[in-house]
Amino acid sequence: QVQLVESGGGLAQSGGSLRLSCVASGNTARIVAMGWYRQAPGKEREVVAQIFKASGQITNFRNSLKGRFTISRDNDNNMVFLQMDDLRPEDTAVYYCQALAPSAYWGQGIQVTVSS
Repeated sequence: QVQLVESGGGLAQSGGSLRLSCVASGNTARIVAMGWYRQAPGKEREVVAQIFKASGQITNFRNSLKGRFTISRDNDNNMVFLQMDDLRPEDTAVYYCQALAPSAYWGQGIQVTVSS
């Protein structure tokens, strides 16, 4: 079992920034990758980016977010981060942390709301 807890969400103005954090606990030795997904109102969940624990290689990074969002990890603390810059209203969504250990585990989700 792996437990994931997100933090750092909330309200931002268009053009602003937020930094999401996710900490994993439990059987963290089994984690091979962590990442972020999001689900906007009326839309299906979509991947934002994932990062491999051992190598730090980033995969499945959504092209439309490159240059604005950055994913990183801190293995010593079993954490993954999502730095979100130049936020836009269309970034409004519930953001979910994911860990592959090796099956998928999910955080509870955290709201990000970007106003005009």
